[in-house]
Parts: sequence; structure tokens; C-alpha cells
Amino acid sequence: MATPLRMALSHLVGWAADLKLPTPLRSGVFRTYARLAGADLAESRGPLEIYPSLGAFFIRRLVENARTVVEDPQLIASPVDGHFQTICPIDEGSILQAKGHSYPVRELLAGVGEDLELEGGHAWTVYLSPRDYHRIHCPETARLVQAHWVDGARYSVAPKVLSKRRVLSINERVVLRLETEHGPLLLVLVGALNVGRIRVLGVQPGTRSALGSGNPFDRGAELARFEMGSTIVLISPPGGLEPLAETQVGEPILMGAALARWRS
Repeated sequence: MATPLRMALSHLVGWAADLKLPTPLRSGVFRTYARLAGADLAESRGPLEIYPSLGAFFIRRLVENARTVVEDPQLIASPVDGHFQTICPIDEGSILQAKGHSYPVRELLAGVGEDLELEGGHAWTVYLSPRDYHRIHCPETARLVQAHWVDGARYSVAPKVLSKRRVLSINERVVLRLETEHGPLLLVLVGALNVGRIRVLGVQPGTRSALGSGNPFDRGAELARFEMGSTIVLISPPGGLEPLAETQVGEPILMGAALARWRS
């Protein structure tokens, strides 16, 4: 669980991120942030002055056609911009976090997907840095049938941290279950240092239950967002998705690009 000091820091950062900036200062502040983080301002929708705070700028939308969603029905689209941290099979109930460190997949899922056999499936972990677009999109046409908020710590999920300690299965997170025509997918949105706000479209924060018949989402439709930087883990049961030869650990990927291939 998050310590009182870490929670206090998180709330302080959240307050600062939401602080409304005077209009004349906004462009300069956001350009400085973009330069330090490496963000591409050319992709941001609208003039910088429309964003009232750093938090609003962080979850900025992209200009039209900034991303192309793969159309091949045998491929699945990346839900986010980021870098691959791991692409691995689920072996002996565990998946890799980074540099050989593993953790039980059931701990990560916190009870979601208990009815699914996962051994022999695959997991893709993608890290979103401060430079990245932080809205999360549905990787396949699906129904969102379950959303489960999990309390936890707020450690950094930067690669250098993951190489030293187990983080993904103890951090605050939201576990989503998506039902597609090919079968179920589990998408875990992992919170990070100072990230206490993960939003899922159409779902009340803190929900820990099934969503009835489910909320429908088209492939590439906006599904959720991080209100700071973090990590996603996409999990497919055996017989579902398989990795692509051209996707390699450490390499970048853009939202909408091909992430994996359906076996069927």
C-alpha cells in the first residue's frame, strides 16, 4: 500500500498539475515541459493556450490523423504510445517485469479473469514516459465487461526501477476485461509515482464489479487515460494472441500500430 508520505506527495503533485495557469504563461510553460520531456507539440490539438493547466496539457488530444489504427483483422492495435518493456509467455503462472524479474500474473489481475486459463498465454508490457500521448484506446472491437480498481503503492514504473524491484503487481491499478469476437483480453492500467488518477470512459472510478452486458468500444476508440505517466500490460489467454517478429523489447510503438496477431 502507498505510505502516507508517498500519498501526500501524490496529492501535492496532483494539486500542482491542476493549478490553473494565467493564459499568457501557458505557451511558455508547456513548451518548456515539451522540450525537457521530448514531447512533439506538432501533434497537439489546438493552440497551447487552450490548456488551463499542466494536467490538462498532459492528457492533450492529438490532431486528426496523427495516428493510424491498423485495419488488418488478424492484427491487434497497440492501445498506447510507449516503449516495449517485455513481450513474454505466461510461464508457471508468472510474467516478466524487466531484466529477468518476474511476478505472479494472478497477483497483477487481482481476481479478474479467474475463470480463464492463462498458462501458455502471452503478455505485452508497454511503458509510457512523460513525452508520450497518455490516452488509452481499445486494441480491438470489444465489450468492456469488467473494471476493477486495485489499491496499492505508487512506485515509479521507469525501466531502471523495474529492473531492481517488483512494482507492477503491487502498484495502484485498474484491471479491465475485454470480450472480443476472438476471445477475452485483459488490460491492466498500472499507476505510477504521483499517478493516482486513472480514468475509464463510462465507468465510475473505484468500481470493482462486472459491467453487465458490457460497454461497447470500436477498435481504436478512446477507452481510458492516465493523468500522468505509467504502464499498461495486455494479457491474452493461450490460443489468443501471438507476438509479431518485428516487435522487440526496448523499441517504441505508437497507438494504433500492430502489436500482435490473432492465432485464429
